[in-house]
Amino acid sequence: MLQIQDVVKTFGPHVAVDGVSLDLQPGVLGLIGHNGAGKSTLLQMLATLTAPTRGRILLDGQDIVARPELMRRRLGYLPQDFGVYPHLTAREFLQYFAALKGVKDGRRVQALLELVNLGDHAHRAAAGFSGGMRQRLGIAQALLNDPDVLIVDEPTAGLDPEERLRFRRLLGDLGAKRLVIVSTHIVSDVENLASHLAILRRGKLVAFETPEALMARASGQVWTSVLSTEAYEALRDQVHVLQAQPQGGRMQVRIAHASRPCAEAQLAQPTLEEALMAHRYADQQVAA
Repeated sequence: MLQIQDVVKTFGPHVAVDGVSLDLQPGVLGLIGHNGAGKSTLLQMLATLTAPTRGRILLDGQDIVARPELMRRRLGYLPQDFGVYPHLTAREFLQYFAALKGVKDGRRVQALLELVNLGDHAHRAAAGFSGGMRQRLGIAQALLNDPDVLIVDEPTAGLDPEERLRFRRLLGDLGAKRLVIVSTHIVSDVENLASHLAILRRGKLVAFETPEALMARASGQVWTSVLSTEAYEALRDQVHVLQAQPQGGRMQVRIAHASRPCAEAQLAQPTLEEALMAHRYADQQVAA
């Protein structure tokens, strides 16, 4: 449905997105990368807010760089910095955006307020909402035109654990019939949500796989051990330590390494976050 073909974006000498190609279908895509990896720049190009320096983006075979209105009619977008108008209630806020998007069905606003669990807060000023409530209002805004493509950029930043869980459930439900692209550097946000992960590193796409495939690839590379403080100090500069926790005068560690890093180490089942870190460590070793 959405094809990204060798897309490059430069800002002067800086290459923000470097030759990214992806073929995307309905479902949830987790766009993973550290801050500065190029995630937001790529999303802005998909949302037609900025044009690629080179490359094409096709929606059902139509070039949205040449004809951005084709995407805008079918797009819902929640940017990382989503603000609300201080004097508008939640209902008024959605009614305003409905008018901008040409949505004439008056029942749509109430239906979306109920969908994001804000029906009982429709008459409250949005400026007084918690961070999670604002994000849910932002999703309602993005869904006003019933989009085929929904883009959300760092949607759980600043949310408490309960709000993050609620928001992830909502995004999972929305991905049942549309393409949902979730950009985040918090792996747990997409661990049980995304059908595929696209990993960006310094503007380049370094992996496009299912979470299960990434974890399977890390099998045999994650180890656990309990070491004396002295043994840990001697080992930590030679391996990639994923986690280290003091335990009764010793250190319980999890390590990414291609082979057994020490005699005491036992293989461990990697989490998705550990699989991603092991993938990055392996790339660094190859580059070195």
